[in-house]
Amino acid sequence: MKIFFQYVRQIIYIFLYKFFCIFTKLDKDKVLFLSLSRNSLTGNFKFVYDEIKKRKKYKINILLKSSLKNKYNLIEKFKLVYNIATSKYIFLDDFYPIIYALKLRKGTELIQLWHAIGAFKKVGYSRNNTKNSLTHKNYTGTIVSSEFIKSNYAEAFGISIDKVHSLGIPRTDVFFDKKYSKNIKEKLYKKYPELVGKKVILFAPTFRGKGQNSAYYNFDWFDFDKFSKELNDEYICIVKMHPFIKNHPNFNMKEDPFYINLTLEREINDLLFITDVLITDYSSVIFEYSFFEKQIIFYVPDFDEYKHSRDFYYDFDKYTYGPVTQDFEELIKLVKNSKIDSQKLKGFKSFFCSSCDGKSTKRVVDYFLGKKD
Repeated sequence: MKIFFQYVRQIIYIFLYKFFCIFTKLDKDKVLFLSLSRNSLTGNFKFVYDEIKKRKKYKINILLKSSLKNKYNLIEKFKLVYNIATSKYIFLDDFYPIIYALKLRKGTELIQLWHAIGAFKKVGYSRNNTKNSLTHKNYTGTIVSSEFIKSNYAEAFGISIDKVHSLGIPRTDVFFDKKYSKNIKEKLYKKYPELVGKKVILFAPTFRGKGQNSAYYNFDWFDFDKFSKELNDEYICIVKMHPFIKNHPNFNMKEDPFYINLTLEREINDLLFITDVLITDYSSVIFEYSFFEKQIIFYVPDFDEYKHSRDFYYDFDKYTYGPVTQDFEELIKLVKNSKIDSQKLKGFKSFFCSSCDGKSTKRVVDYFLGKKD
């Protein structure tokens, strides 16, 4: 019944798609980027787009919206479906419900450049409450950060493991680029001079809730005033909430120079170059941050509840290469005095990130498009 209603909601897209498939041809040089979670070309999209553009052969179209709540008007629907029907290569970076109801025409490549790295909290068909959902499944290919987690993505997307490719994650290439590292540090210090001379804490938890439309964070877990008073002499704190989170703390960060709220920044990668201490929970940022081999603290006040409702692909201990706490007072102490487990971190990177070596973007484009060059 759930799938039936999903089809009903998508009926106009199904009709238009069949119409365009009858009266148009598939363009073997046409590339389409689609997202309902970003309104600009960032993350994996940016890296793959730049690499494809360098090849000076492909016709590239970009159709982005920042949220599932931003609906398409009638003209936009025609444009969207026309491009889906005529593009040989379609790249996604997140959940995109419109396309799952379509039986894609022969020759179409639907490639999921999933925005997260590794395999942490369960997504897609790995979650019990999505077994009867009309999601994913029609991907012809996806990428992962390591050979060891291919089966996790195959399960999550409901696809065969031969469609999962351990090519690395394009946006991690910058972590191996010394020139980029130097430039981004200079850029951020110039933009936020208050960071200079301070140890930088990055507070970056993930959302709670079922998805984009219901996402939230319980700010009762974090005493912003006390955190500032305890640490402001030596530290400064960048706050980067997950982009899905729409609720706000009962604390005005603009009035406290200890905090820099960069929640509206879509990408987090650049901030990692200037971070000294990362505070997070179940966020996939732990994979990106592992390349820097710096202090991390897992603050998980709702661990039992979260594990029950969402769960992880592996035992939580496999992910924690830094200390774990459910207590806010202990969190403050750990900021001042904790270290990463170097041996555990080495194993973590080997298992989850072994395909990321600074050359992922070229490999991804070579694999999916290069065979036609």
